[in-house]
Amino acid sequence: MQPTAAKTAGQMIVAYFRDFGVLRETRREYWGIQIVNFLDCTFYFAMLTIATVFLSEDLGLNDKHAGYSVAIFTSATTLMLLVSGLYTDWLGIRKSLYFSLAAMWVLRLAMVGIALLPHLPYRGIWASVLFLLMAPFMAAIQTIFQASCQRFTTRRSRSAGFNLWYLFMNVGAAAGGFMVDVVRLRLGLPNFHIFTLGVITAALCLLVGFLMVGREEQLVSPDEPPETQANEGRVERKPPLQLLRDVVREPAIWRLLVLIALILGVRAVYAYLYLLMPKYWLRTIGPDAAIGVLNTINPIGIVIGLILFIPITNKFNVFSMLIYGAMISALALFPMALPWQTYGSSIAAAHYTMAVLCMVIVTVGEVIWSPKLNEYTAAIAPKGQEGTYYGLSLIPWFVAKTLVGLISGHMLEYWSPETVVVNGVSLPLQQAMIQGQVPYWHSPAAMWLVLGIWAFVGCLAAMLIRSWLTQGARWKVEPPR
Repeated sequence: MQPTAAKTAGQMIVAYFRDFGVLRETRREYWGIQIVNFLDCTFYFAMLTIATVFLSEDLGLNDKHAGYSVAIFTSATTLMLLVSGLYTDWLGIRKSLYFSLAAMWVLRLAMVGIALLPHLPYRGIWASVLFLLMAPFMAAIQTIFQASCQRFTTRRSRSAGFNLWYLFMNVGAAAGGFMVDVVRLRLGLPNFHIFTLGVITAALCLLVGFLMVGREEQLVSPDEPPETQANEGRVERKPPLQLLRDVVREPAIWRLLVLIALILGVRAVYAYLYLLMPKYWLRTIGPDAAIGVLNTINPIGIVIGLILFIPITNKFNVFSMLIYGAMISALALFPMALPWQTYGSSIAAAHYTMAVLCMVIVTVGEVIWSPKLNEYTAAIAPKGQEGTYYGLSLIPWFVAKTLVGLISGHMLEYWSPETVVVNGVSLPLQQAMIQGQVPYWHSPAAMWLVLGIWAFVGCLAAMLIRSWLTQGARWKVEPPR
């Protein structure tokens, strides 16, 4: 047999686009779900960008309490992902979609109501409760997207279906960033109108669901017998306790846990995007900072990277790409560790430059390393336990969101407060920095230096023990979805 010639990067990119052609055999249900995906992600990422700012500026919570509120919400959403699949399987895709969207519509409307009642006591607490109530429905919607990509595609079109789902999600994230600045800067409206946008998108999603999501049976291509589809991917099923005992005894699980502990600082970078950076930008650039546009750089870069870069990275070693990409994401924090107060009145322009540079670098790193974590997880997992290992790989995101959320307010108050007392006079942080009245170790630059070192040192440690972390890996496997 003649060896197959290796494809060039250009040929792989052309093949990537050609793969989407198989989506012609999907039904309207798939496309309806992708419309819902785009609309829901537009609100979700806009909400994440503005959440801590809304809780402080509109409802009066301080930095610490706003951080606690968002941390509980995002952590609860991640925890709910562990059980939301049961909910989706129980009700079915269509009913669970309707119920989740209807609940989200009510909760978003209630958030708008709280914001419109300035004399309502404990508004911040009520808003925090509403955030928490949103968590199970947010998780359910994510599970519905995943189940729909599986149910409404054929075996041949499934890979392209998941790729397009991820593209729609990031396009929605970019749209959400732009909407933040449209609401705040172009229209001059209060932050809570992001939730008004959420009420509108939830209503549109419900309409799309009713019109386009009807059947729920597994889509099977004409040349694919139903019994083949039913038996696809059959593995031995074990009781949960037995599976847990088997997993704990496997050396591979400890390799995975060590790796995710080492890259926790890198995973936390993506929590900084909505927990630290919006307020940091508003306080160093100014109240008119385009925080929404700055947060669109990441999803737009992800879309471009998925199209152009992923086929190229597939030519290289999985673990090397994972660690080198993580290092790049860690390095993105160091430009902001420079003492920009020495630039005097141009401090806003300097921080804009560094914000853009940071977002570009962190996006390049994410495109390289994030997909490889799934591939690494599947590669070291024993056969038949890939799903369990994939679920455990979500631990760093849960821990990062919880940890960063709980301490984000404390970090902002120490390193990037709204005001600084200078000679008994309270000055805005930016003005105090321009006057050179903020020592480096009490400035935002020191915060990014500490966080950057934490992230980068973990990557170096992972590289030093790579032979142990990759022991027994089976690289020619398909990551679980």
